[in-house]
Amino acid sequence: MTEDRRLSPRMPDLAALELLAAVARTGSLGAAGREFGMTQQAASARVRSMEAQTGVVLVRRSPRGSTLTEHGALVAEWGTAVLAAAHRVDTGLAGIRGESRDHLTVVASQTIAEQLLPRWLVSSRAAAVDAGLTPPEVTLTASNSDGAVDAVRGGRADLGFVEAPDVPSDVRDRVVAHDELVVVVAPTHPWAAPETTVDAATLARTPLITREAGSGTRLFLDAALRTVNGPDRTPVAPAAEMPTASGVRAAAAAGTGPAVISRLAVEDDLAMGRLVCVRTAGLDLHRPLRAIWLGGATPPAGPARDLVEHIGHSTHTIRRTGR
Repeated sequence: MTEDRRLSPRMPDLAALELLAAVARTGSLGAAGREFGMTQQAASARVRSMEAQTGVVLVRRSPRGSTLTEHGALVAEWGTAVLAAAHRVDTGLAGIRGESRDHLTVVASQTIAEQLLPRWLVSSRAAAVDAGLTPPEVTLTASNSDGAVDAVRGGRADLGFVEAPDVPSDVRDRVVAHDELVVVVAPTHPWAAPETTVDAATLARTPLITREAGSGTRLFLDAALRTVNGPDRTPVAPAAEMPTASGVRAAAAAGTGPAVISRLAVEDDLAMGRLVCVRTAGLDLHRPLRAIWLGGATPPAGPARDLVEHIGHSTHTIRRTGR
């Protein structure tokens, strides 16, 4: 009789094993979750799902924190060996596909492509040279978040960067930085008065200058306003839709109406007085910026993984500043 070599349905996937190994290494669910851009609650839920799948209690939870059970430590040890083999397969597949250190194709949402990726790529290149390595040639394409996801899914990009509030479940992601959206108006707009504060409800019912549907900024803004409008209310039609951040800035400066845009994109306009930043209340416009890829829980071995790791070790988080 032929031996059945198939894995049982109770065998956890590699992503779950990576998270459990991180718990073992860091000593807590919270620290392990942060390595993967997850909250402690999300990491705990992922481990509970793994416990339900395997039928084994892996983590002991108490008011003082979480620790691995004896069985959890054993599974984490076994998982480390599995992950080491998986990384060897991942690296081997990269070689078979002809991926090398000499080229990387990146697609990014416009704010990231214009405001952040140039400095990330320059510092990454400098780090590679300092380490005695030859930096890869990088092809960068600017798109919106939906376009970036499509390019990564379709294999037209090795790595993507998006500003959307979430990504499809078949795409892997990691938070690499944060950004802040701000409400801006022309100096002649009534909201430009220094004492003005616009509440979330007022902003939700005001026609705004926005990016096109599918952009990360538009997706994040729509999600934020749904918390005010409610999920079933029809959103207010925009005053204007623009395909680029520069178009949004120009329309706002011309007095077309208020705009919501990344602070990074309007720093010069604010400094020169071409636009005025409006204070808001009741609406959190800080957003995570994510790297996205296909495959395992970590980016593909080679230039893609190197770039994401470099960004993660750099201090490019956008400071949350006020008006």
